[in-house]
Amino acid sequence: MEAWDGPALLLFSDGKTVGACLDRNGLRPARYWRTVDNFVYVASEVGVVPMDESKVTMKGRLGPGMMIAVDLLGGQVYENTEVKKQVALLNPYGKWVKENLRSLKPANFLSATVMDNEATLNRQQAFGYSSEDVQMVIENMASQGKEPTFCMGDDIPLAILSQKPHMLYDYFKQRFAQVTNPAIDPLREGLVMSLEVNIGKRRNILEVGPENASQVILSSPVLNEGELELLLKDPFLNPQVLPTFFDIRKGVEGSLEKTLIKLCEAADEAVRNGSELLVLSDRSDELEPTRPAIPILLAVGAVHQHLIQNGLRMSTSIVVDTAQCFSTHQFACLIGYGASAICPYLALETCRQWRLNKRTVNLMMNGKIPTVTIEQAQKNFCKAVKSGLLKILSKMGISLLSSYCGAQIFEIYGLGKEVVDLSFCGSVSNIGGATFDELARETLSFWVKAFSQATAKRLENYGFIQFRPGGEYHGNNPEMSKLLHKAVRQKSENAFSIYQQHLSNRPVNVLRDLLEFKSDRDPIPVGKVEPATSIVQRFCTGGMSLGAISRETHEAIAVAMNRLGGKSNSGEGGEDPIRWSPLTDVVDGYSPTLPHLKGLQNGDTATSAIKQVASGRFGVTPTFLVNADQLEIKIAQGAKPGEGGQLPGKKVSAYIARLRNSKPGVPLISPPPHHDIYSIEDLAQLIYDLHQVNPKAKVSVKLVAEAGIGTVASGVAKGNADVIQISGHDGGTGASPISSIKHAGGPWELGLTETHQTLIANGLRERVLLRVDGGFKSGVDVMMAAAMGADEFGFGSVAMIATGCVMARICHTNNCPVGVASQREELRARFPGIPGDLVNFFLYVAEEIRGMLAQLGYQKLDDIIGHTDLLRPRDISLVKTQHLDLSYIMSSVGLPKLRSTDIRNQDVHTNGPVLDDAVLADPEILDAINNEKVVNKTIKICNVDRAVCGRIAGVIAKKYGDTGFAGQLNITFTGSAGQSFACFLTPGMNIRLIGEANDYVGKGMAGGELVVTPVENTGFVPEDAAIVGNTCLYGATGGQVFVRGKAGERFAVRNSLAQAVVEGSGDHCCEYMTGGCVVVLGKVGRNVAAGMTGGLAYILDEDDTLMPKVNKEIVKVQRVTAPVGQMQLKSLIEAHVEKTGSSKGAAILKEWDTNLPLFWQLVPPSEEDTPEACASYEATSAGQVTSLQSA
Repeated sequence: MEAWDGPALLLFSDGKTVGACLDRNGLRPARYWRTVDNFVYVASEVGVVPMDESKVTMKGRLGPGMMIAVDLLGGQVYENTEVKKQVALLNPYGKWVKENLRSLKPANFLSATVMDNEATLNRQQAFGYSSEDVQMVIENMASQGKEPTFCMGDDIPLAILSQKPHMLYDYFKQRFAQVTNPAIDPLREGLVMSLEVNIGKRRNILEVGPENASQVILSSPVLNEGELELLLKDPFLNPQVLPTFFDIRKGVEGSLEKTLIKLCEAADEAVRNGSELLVLSDRSDELEPTRPAIPILLAVGAVHQHLIQNGLRMSTSIVVDTAQCFSTHQFACLIGYGASAICPYLALETCRQWRLNKRTVNLMMNGKIPTVTIEQAQKNFCKAVKSGLLKILSKMGISLLSSYCGAQIFEIYGLGKEVVDLSFCGSVSNIGGATFDELARETLSFWVKAFSQATAKRLENYGFIQFRPGGEYHGNNPEMSKLLHKAVRQKSENAFSIYQQHLSNRPVNVLRDLLEFKSDRDPIPVGKVEPATSIVQRFCTGGMSLGAISRETHEAIAVAMNRLGGKSNSGEGGEDPIRWSPLTDVVDGYSPTLPHLKGLQNGDTATSAIKQVASGRFGVTPTFLVNADQLEIKIAQGAKPGEGGQLPGKKVSAYIARLRNSKPGVPLISPPPHHDIYSIEDLAQLIYDLHQVNPKAKVSVKLVAEAGIGTVASGVAKGNADVIQISGHDGGTGASPISSIKHAGGPWELGLTETHQTLIANGLRERVLLRVDGGFKSGVDVMMAAAMGADEFGFGSVAMIATGCVMARICHTNNCPVGVASQREELRARFPGIPGDLVNFFLYVAEEIRGMLAQLGYQKLDDIIGHTDLLRPRDISLVKTQHLDLSYIMSSVGLPKLRSTDIRNQDVHTNGPVLDDAVLADPEILDAINNEKVVNKTIKICNVDRAVCGRIAGVIAKKYGDTGFAGQLNITFTGSAGQSFACFLTPGMNIRLIGEANDYVGKGMAGGELVVTPVENTGFVPEDAAIVGNTCLYGATGGQVFVRGKAGERFAVRNSLAQAVVEGSGDHCCEYMTGGCVVVLGKVGRNVAAGMTGGLAYILDEDDTLMPKVNKEIVKVQRVTAPVGQMQLKSLIEAHVEKTGSSKGAAILKEWDTNLPLFWQLVPPSEEDTPEACASYEATSAGQVTSLQSA
């Protein structure tokens, strides 16, 4: 049975035993405790029932995959290992596996080509390869061993709208997790993931026996020719090869569908005759003009579905031997629709021929590309595919390939019902599309190229990735950007009209291009329509981080949006506080405050109204949060949903590093999930936290369009978000794998429609403002989005173009020729933009909207929002099909009760009465804050008091910034604290908790001191007890934390500068740390220091078990030999003992000389030359010894 990744806490009982089990990744909290009267409690939180702590004898937590069980008859409590041991000893499972499970031995890659160049080229043409596929994907993977990275977004038409032929895979978009469960981190948490797959018959799991183990296990689904041969020779599998070609000698009509039905019948017969392995193959010695290959995905899906419907699917496995597979997305599609393994024989042959090519040999000899052997080239290709598959699985929150196989986690854009019902039954296809005959004709358009003299010499370049004249249409093309530059720089209405005309004359590029407006009203004078100054207030720019783009671009966009009254977005990475005050020193367009910008005016501000909180929490401090008009939680990004951000080290300048609290030159990677959002309840908590620290800022949640987004959005609205943003798949990015840019996310037209209508149906539409972005370029786009239900509109790539971007599409290289997306000083000096250019663009767009409203007979944008009745299909012929169905977009479930303007003007949602308000109402507290005095208070707390101290920190940060407060709030809380206790602390806040806490303790703290210790006279040993929950110190940028007891998973994840001492931790301790110092005085879980690029960790290893638990990909593990490091460690333990009364810490200090050698120091490369880590520091480095805190 496939594993399920959760998040889930499963409680079970048969009346004799009661137990609990946590999901395999530990994606939700589970705490337990036992009392002297033999009661055992399990709950998601501590503090759910009143408890006399002196009667508690045990406190623990369930970690990933762990169990606890109580034998009610025997009166025994069994913890994780004991429970599993009892089950494991019931049968001789080890013996059964050893005797029956067969592992496929790795076979050597071929060391020579098996086809000549002409035969290879013919097959590449016949099966749909382009020159981009070969050069940018296959050859790149063979050379580098990883997926190619690209930038910007997918601005070409959907496959069904394209005038160019596409492989069938291009009609499918990968689905991804957002909010309901987290993406998994394949880069730093690969230990929980596996590509292993079993081949053979799967028997009834309820009938336990040795035959259940009679299968062949593969280490991955990617096979070379030798490994396929071994499977074909396995007598126990009784393999059957089924050719996948269709005959068109009697005509194309009906040929493909009939052949698929015959293929299914042949598969059925083979399985009934005992075959446990079906091999679908398009391999042939000679290609025949009248026998084209069936699109292999169509064949796999049809056989898979047929066997399911006939109750045979568990009796066999499907393996594919195909030329039609070379990219990670294609592998994922085949596996997702039922294939267990794939032998990509033509892709491997392409790797071999590339390696033997004279040009390749010359490039290697000149050091332009890595030198690889012919075998290594194929190995690299397979390695890249495997890592890409892990990333695709992880986007959906799936850890194991066995759980992904046959799961059909895709959306279809452009296939008709007859195709979906036969091959992809159960997959979402909302717009209909191509029939079997139309797919057959598209397949033939590739196949005939193999027999045409006109195309015999080289592969065609369709221009799907890079723009080229005569290639596929790109929305962001050179002509478009030139026309826009001319219009905004010359402030020419005539030039903007030409730009508009260019857009209206383009080929069908997006779904909305298939629609037009109709109105039963008479046109009205433009003068009666709301002014442009009102319309532009609905405009926002995309969340482009300072780092991905240059300081000049980022600030110019912000200044422009503030002039208009719209909103710019900081993106991930923080913001310089110098930008938060209006300029008063501008002379001739220049300001000493922002000396790198031109075209400025007194009164301009460069602050971003929307400040983004992303998974890396870079630059997120209390002051950053309180200086926002709106706070955006980025759940996903249109160009790469389900993935984290990545900023290459060459873009991390000293300035960027300072804003992000990291080190120059060190790459910065954001985790794929927010580690405090594993469920809708967790998202509601983060929304609560942000409302707590800044009660005046609306909180927005950024989602990406996919089927089911309406349900997610309903949960987000119930979670108290003020704004929901829907991003389309065509949004831009500074860097992303090509497969993510091309094959994930959906059109915003569908996502927006579903969200708007689901919210109305659930009575939630009035609670949230809807914003949409993705490929917006004109007033027509805004009008379409408004009719589909949007209140506000985001412009990303086009805003950059208006400020100077020339669409060089090399953002990821740091070599942007006009300094828009580079941190190199000499390139940034070329930045041509001024804020006025972007102001001009948005005013032109607003005037375009006014003209359209007047033509339709409406006075305000408000009047058309949600009015899909104003839309109708255009009379337009598509090259591929006339079977698209746009009724889904044009359907309506009614209108919200409030007008859009009323929704936009609503007050910020509140958290209701909170403990912080009572604390802030205390005159002594208020006096201490206002006059920087010292105050001492003791306050009771319970677990419904969430994000306590967050609002107090916000008040201090607003008044004094992150470091300016000179007073002291010494507050002691007693009891069980709710989630996010002591979040966003600032210097001067000294918080003590006597009791216990739940998840997210110290989240985002920027300073101060936090002490957590159990009550005195407990019945348990503090250092053995779980005292705080998961994900503590997430994104902390300062302060000190002392915890007497153990923490849960991911202690100090993404810690930037805080110092902490804890007495034990779960898995993934110090993950993604970029600074600070963590001391652990007890046992830790697995995967310590994964992705840790800065800071130091000291871990006590009393039983010599630490080393296998450390992720050594980045950090070096050494004993504490540097005197400064020894001093740092000892002083932190001394402070811990002083603050908490820790008996564990006191015992360590008492025998310091004995215990010091038991500590390991974890050192990332950026810290190797610091005095704390380098024993010979004075001999190797010049200058003064500086503390880690100030480094």
